[in-house]
Amino acid sequence: MNVGETAYLVSRLGTAALAAFLAIVLWSRTRDLAWMLIVIGAISSYADILFSLLSRLGLVDEARFDLFGLPIGRILLSNLPFLFLCAALAVMIKRKYLR
Repeated sequence: MNVGETAYLVSRLGTAALAAFLAIVLWSRTRDLAWMLIVIGAISSYADILFSLLSRLGLVDEARFDLFGLPIGRILLSNLPFLFLCAALAVMIKRKYLR
């Protein structure tokens, strides 16, 4: 890894860690389903960045998580935060507009 790539990953890891920390603080204060889904999305985003960093450092073998040549771990972790965000938005739409 070059210096630019390292700085990029460290900055992503730092901001995602801050977001995950604040999400956990919010989680302890609320019991609203939509907010809980957003919190889980923030935490899964942190897990995605951490997995990416560990795989680039060679500490995690991404090939172990392949299924028929598809990187299932990478696909799942990169899409999971957006799935939780979509679920949270769907809950909010249902709550506000579909009574």
